[in-house]
Amino acid sequence: MRALAQRVSSARIRVADETVAEMGAGLLALVGVGRDDAERDAETLARRLVQLRVFEDAEGRMNRSLLDTGGTLGVVSQFTLFGDVRRGNRPSYGEAAPPERAEPLVEAVAAAARAAGVPVVTGRFRSRMQVALVNEGPVSLWIDTALSRRGRPRPPAVVEPGEA
Repeated sequence: MRALAQRVSSARIRVADETVAEMGAGLLALVGVGRDDAERDAETLARRLVQLRVFEDAEGRMNRSLLDTGGTLGVVSQFTLFGDVRRGNRPSYGEAAPPERAEPLVEAVAAAARAAGVPVVTGRFRSRMQVALVNEGPVSLWIDTALSRRGRPRPPAVVEPGEA
């Protein structure tokens, strides 16, 4: 899974003429699901988001997380994070998970963050959304669960029968 996490002072998510979510200070995460992603990726991503130390402490250093500040996590599905623009002018989305596979994993990110004690707001899956935010800092970070601690690709998430 991939996320573009942005530290925000506020954000609002609208679908058509309806505001579906609003938040104050926290992180807004645009979340993409890859075709090989699994539940463990959702749990890893949620843990990284709630523990990400990008909020200032008393000395002005980015040393506090959502868990420390009581900030909100906004989760917005965005399959275009898996857009491949290496060839041509039209992005290819072949690495993105199909919607029926992606939706439960995006929901799992939100559920895991809630279980950790963080308030969560979400967009509406498979909807054309308007996301307005005030990026504080600005601070924007890229998180990709497919990379290990040393930047190597992780093993495939799917194990074929008889290979375990």
